Amino acid sequence: MKLIRNLLRHKFFITSAIFITFFIAYLSLIKIPSSKVSIANIDKIYHLIAYFTLAIFWLFSFYKRKKLKNIIVTLCVLYGIIIEILQDKFTAYRTGDYKDVIANTLGVLLALVMFNLILKKNVVN
Repeated sequence: MKLIRNLLRHKFFITSAIFITFFIAYLSLIKIPSSKVSIANIDKIYHLIAYFTLAIFWLFSFYKRKKLKNIIVTLCVLYGIIIEILQDKFTAYRTGDYKDVIANTLGVLLALVMFNLILKKNVVN
């Protein structure tokens, strides 16, 4: 918990949140080589983890501004929708998928729940 407090003081979360935002866009829009090993719908887990990470870092970046919490959550969900649209409209090798949007949204909502639990325990206040 002390580590989280120290990271909050040093702008770690905002810098990481910006990096994660661009990294998700990059990974979402590049052509990824196909794997020989295939597990059905494993990409949904990747989406959930990616958007959980995205949202938790943005939430901690502005944790003192509690009024921004709903805006951050909404923007993270919209970001996931926009990325799916970009995949569908601007790449020939990727497709947009509503199931990916659902996985993204679940990741964001899970991050919100985790963030609220951490704040409730007064870890970072």
